[in-house]
Amino acid sequence: MNWGQKLILVFAVFAIGMGYLVFRCTQVNTELVTKEYYKDELRYQDVIDGTKTANALGDRVHLMQQDEMITVQLPGEMKNEIITGNIWFYCAADAKKDRRITIDANSEAIQRIDKKIFLPGSYTVKFDWTSNSKHYYAEQPLTIL
Repeated sequence: MNWGQKLILVFAVFAIGMGYLVFRCTQVNTELVTKEYYKDELRYQDVIDGTKTANALGDRVHLMQQDEMITVQLPGEMKNEIITGNIWFYCAADAKKDRRITIDANSEAIQRIDKKIFLPGSYTVKFDWTSNSKHYYAEQPLTIL
């Protein structure tokens, strides 16, 4: 094999390698955390302020898993208060598992959620609520089996 054939062989291997890399790059999942990632990033100061407000409360949000229910216990200061907001069950591994639930807590600041609406997996539960014109934000990990 002369040097010309070797050079063509090197170029062919290079071209095949580049083609393989391009193919692999098109197969990678590139979805963002949210569809409006950049708009959410601009509002991140609200998350920081809400976290500070929630941390100033005497208690934290508690998540409890029973056989068929997930119980959310908001801090004691939220009892008998009008609460509006969302609970976002965020699954980093698969956006199809994400669930947003409107907060509908009772007078004891407790909400029960049926586990059947969730697929098993690891979630970050993000609580975002307003009460008495104050914004609160908290996060907790949760693994649903």
